[in-house]
Amino acid sequence: LGAIHAINYHHDDFVEATRAATDGHGADVVLDILGASYLARNVEVLATNGRLVVIGMQGGTRAELDLGAMLGKRAAIHATSLRSRPVAEKNTICTAVRDGLWPLIEAGQVQPVVAETFPMSNAAAAHQLIADSTHTGKVLLTPR
Repeated sequence: LGAIHAINYHHDDFVEATRAATDGHGADVVLDILGASYLARNVEVLATNGRLVVIGMQGGTRAELDLGAMLGKRAAIHATSLRSRPVAEKNTICTAVRDGLWPLIEAGQVQPVVAETFPMSNAAAAHQLIADSTHTGKVLLTPR
């Protein structure tokens, strides 16, 4: 999919693997969908002047932050959400996605990774697959 390095966090320590892949530099940017449960490790993996961007809270909303680690790395944490934005901002973002991303999808340059497709009548199995976290890619429910 264009990645230079991929890390399976089920099998590898992502902090150690990132350091190894970057000759000790660390990650310049971490895009975090989990939030609290990964905060300390995400700060640990950051490079000097790195940025942690929190876009989700699947792993909780509260965690302790080591300010010393942040200061030592001159790191920054950003948090953003589409949900809390005013409608005008949402429209601007959606227009940018439509104009910038959809043509790439239509041209086949960007394709989703689909792990498995289930009929809506078998939604429980789809949810179980997601809960087991053994898949790579999206799990789709179809109307038939």
